[in-house]
Amino acid sequence: MAEDRREVVVTDIKVPFWSIVVLMVKWAIAAIPAVIILMLIAAAFSLVLGMLPGGGWHHYWGMSRSWS
Repeated sequence: MAEDRREVVVTDIKVPFWSIVVLMVKWAIAAIPAVIILMLIAAAFSLVLGMLPGGGWHHYWGMSRSWS
């Protein structure tokens, strides 16, 4: 069975232009929910980090809770 190996080299693939356009539109539409899910995960992660002691961006920008 191992002696029956054959190698194949693909030199050209002909795909109609509009088929590629439709495929790319489907990819773009499928990416929208994926981006929304990633944004929700990032927001949850940021919320958790902000709840940690010393968390929050106001410490980094020189704004403290006491305005004196």
